Amino acid sequence: MNIYITQLIYIKDGKEDIFDQFESIAIPAIAKYNGKLLLRVRPDENAFIEHAIEKPYEIHLASFPTNEDFQLLMQDEERKKFLHLKEDAIQSTILIKGNEL
Repeated sequence: MNIYITQLIYIKDGKEDIFDQFESIAIPAIAKYNGKLLLRVRPDENAFIEHAIEKPYEIHLASFPTNEDFQLLMQDEERKKFLHLKEDAIQSTILIKGNEL
């Protein structure tokens, strides 16, 4: 059974280009660990009907066959070399793990 990872991503003002640099490395790495990026959404102001939390800059939905595959992605050495870009650009993230019902 696949696991699903949803991330709400909040970036620092003016750090969009640095965020895009990190994503250009991180997103292709998903497939290396049997994952699929199902959605990458950058919602505009009109996309929010209601909200009780800060509006995210981007929303990602990915799936992996196993939690172990996801953990391998998190430990990927090539990805780790570029974590400084993530740390520079991202204010915070909310990561939600789930299963298909």
